[in-house]
Amino acid sequence: MIYLASPYSHADAGEREARYVAALRKTAELMLAGLTVFSPIVHTHHVERIVGKQLHQFWIDADLPILALASKMLVLRLPGWELSSGVAMEIDFADAHNIPVEYVDP
Repeated sequence: MIYLASPYSHADAGEREARYVAALRKTAELMLAGLTVFSPIVHTHHVERIVGKQLHQFWIDADLPILALASKMLVLRLPGWELSSGVAMEIDFADAHNIPVEYVDP
C-alpha cells in the first residue's frame, strides 16, 4: 500500500480545495496504474466538513497508524510541500519506521 503525502493546510480555502483536487488526481492516476493508494487528504477532505476544524494532532493521530502499514510513501510535490509541517512529520515518521520515501510531481 502506498501512502500519498501532500500539503493541505492553508489560510485560503481555495488553495486547500486546489490541493485536495491535485491529491485526488494523483491518487486516481496511481490507482489506474494498478496501485493500492491511501491519500489522507483525499480521505479526510470531506470528513472535515462533518467534524469541523480540528487541531493538527487530530489528523496526525488518524493518519500515522495508516502510514505505519504502508510499503512506501510518495510525497506529492505541490507548491509549498517543503513548508508543510504535516508532510515533514510524515517524512520523519516514514524514515523512523524504514518506510521508503519517494517524491512525485502532480
